[in-house]
Amino acid sequence: MEAIITLLARELGQKEEYVENVVRLLDEGNTIPFIARYRKELHGAMDDTTLRSLEERLGYLRSLDQRRQEVKRSIENQGKLTEELSAAIDGAATLAEVEDLYRPYKQKRRTRATVAREKGLEPLAEAIFGQSAKLPPLEELARDYVDEEKGVTTVEEALQGASDILAEQISDDAEIRKTLRTAMQQRAEAASKAAQEDADSVYRTYYDFHQPVSRLQSHQILALNRGEREGFLKISLDVDREAMLRLVRRAVVVPGSPAMAFVRSAADDSYDRLIAPSMERELRAMLTERANESAIHNFALNLRPLLMQPPVKGKVTMGLDPGYQHGCKVAVVDGTGKVLDTAVVYPTFGEKRRAEAIATLLRLVRKYGVAHIAIGNGTASRETEAMTVELIRQAPGVSYMIVNEAGASVYSASKLAAEEFPQFDVNLRSAVSIARRLQDPLAELVKIDPKAIGVGQYQHDVPEKQLDEALGAVVEDCVNAVGVDVNTASPSLLRQVAGLNATTAKNIVAYREANGPFTARKQLLKVPKLGPKAYEQCAGFLRVPESAQVLDNTGVHPESYEAAEKLLRLCGYRLDDVKAGKIALLPQKFQLVESKATEVCGAGLPTLRDVIKELMKPGRDPRDELPPPILRTDVLELKDLKPGMVLTGTVRNVIDFGVFVDIGVHQDGLVHISQVCNKFIKHPSEVVSVGDTVKVAVLEVDEKRKRISLTMKGVREGETR
Repeated sequence: MEAIITLLARELGQKEEYVENVVRLLDEGNTIPFIARYRKELHGAMDDTTLRSLEERLGYLRSLDQRRQEVKRSIENQGKLTEELSAAIDGAATLAEVEDLYRPYKQKRRTRATVAREKGLEPLAEAIFGQSAKLPPLEELARDYVDEEKGVTTVEEALQGASDILAEQISDDAEIRKTLRTAMQQRAEAASKAAQEDADSVYRTYYDFHQPVSRLQSHQILALNRGEREGFLKISLDVDREAMLRLVRRAVVVPGSPAMAFVRSAADDSYDRLIAPSMERELRAMLTERANESAIHNFALNLRPLLMQPPVKGKVTMGLDPGYQHGCKVAVVDGTGKVLDTAVVYPTFGEKRRAEAIATLLRLVRKYGVAHIAIGNGTASRETEAMTVELIRQAPGVSYMIVNEAGASVYSASKLAAEEFPQFDVNLRSAVSIARRLQDPLAELVKIDPKAIGVGQYQHDVPEKQLDEALGAVVEDCVNAVGVDVNTASPSLLRQVAGLNATTAKNIVAYREANGPFTARKQLLKVPKLGPKAYEQCAGFLRVPESAQVLDNTGVHPESYEAAEKLLRLCGYRLDDVKAGKIALLPQKFQLVESKATEVCGAGLPTLRDVIKELMKPGRDPRDELPPPILRTDVLELKDLKPGMVLTGTVRNVIDFGVFVDIGVHQDGLVHISQVCNKFIKHPSEVVSVGDTVKVAVLEVDEKRKRISLTMKGVREGETR
């Protein structure tokens, strides 16, 4: 374990004592959000991303160590484990290296070499491979192994059997495989061509494609894999065969030996028949794994800012789920998300029905005091947007926003939605979800499988379990970073709180329904199946605005209440001053007493600084500090766009090759990675995130293909929207 701690500390650039503390905390069952927020003194204030990297790497290293022990036991049971081999296995840095060392001892299916060994030809192979300068002619050496009873009828058969044994032995050599693996990663070239010459497809870009493996982008790897899987592409990994053969020969051939030509031939056979196909499969698997990791990382990178988009709180909101045949579904919700009214209108069924639709919506706007309208960006959203703009002209002060409705249909048809809105049909549930997405994106999006939210690439091609784990971690981190009102949160939101699960989340809701709103954090201990450990993990992330204890509505953990009160007294304040908002000078006063504060308060400086942040703004929402979303009052169509126009837009998706930006038309525009900024970047995420407000200029508009090319480079103030 000490070796793992040392390695983790070196890889993460952290002190060993911090890493050891985190490992201990994880082994004790503590959650990442809890460790990140409330155990900073123990880990040097690592953020949740670093802590999750540590947790993931810890899992890999422990699995690696377990596999090392399994391999050593297996070889030892065969009576073949030497001190040298044991040391080599212990020193293997990856699972691939461990498997290479285990390869010669692993039970294999019946091979040509197995058959040759059964015929008693292994001593002949060993004698030849020794490549002694005094080795007799090979035909003479092989004559002693001709045995018709064993199935060796000629000298040629004996030598062929010996060659098969040597080929497998060379293929199983760990050092040779390691050398070739490195060489192929550096020198191989990926190539693809059309499986059928005349077939058109979205993979046309790859019909004559060549790229060094070392320069392959993740999205290219995943596209190639999918094209091959769907039967449109034929893929190969090409490498200089002669260069690879020289590496193998150099490792096994003794120059000048009488057996030199024979061993060289066996080495060539080993490479062509055994090593090359195996290494190609391994390299493709490695590339796919790398691409999967990149895609999952990119998805998680996009999901975080999407979930952390600023909410539009406290306003009556109308949600519109556009549609043609079944009309536009309408839901009006109050400032807390409670449904006030619903309707269905038909703005695409001719002028008369359009006028009726506007009249119906206008009546709802005036009746309930609607401030904002959220429009789903799916089918018929352009027509719905145009209708909304016409409506707004008759209702001054109302604004609208196009909301990404990805996953809304998944949610509306789910068991969760049926439980939440049993009185509404599937379509109306979507309208409610769209309205709530504008009010509080995080609270609404946690109800939906993250894969359905639509901010990734090739998410259906990557391993589902890995993707779920990565996205689940992002959701958990975001929910806990914001905090949750225990008296209004849905079970879906509560289950993302550190320490809670589906059962305890439902039990919290059931408890408040049976006993009324929570009035203190400590009441959580009365919730069935929510024990002391779960309480320790979740308490700091659950807010109780109705509590008489002001600290219950902050991110201060109950274990630090006493420290918070001592800190206030040290600075000349009381808890009542926090309620009254009379502690404006607390940060400055703390600086004057900082040197003795830790001793007086019994808490470390990181904890005390966090306490001060929470005391300054009880019930604060970190999302409120971000730029607000763009609310519009007019409409722009694709035909209105002209090259050179400068627009303000919202980043909808960030992928390997560019950024998709919502500029207020039905189709998002693409800023290619080369147009993101004036300097070289490896990935657009270095510059922008989902939800960012950016200025872009129109480069080109293809109305027929509905494609908009944008640039962020050198954009100056001009015609903006």
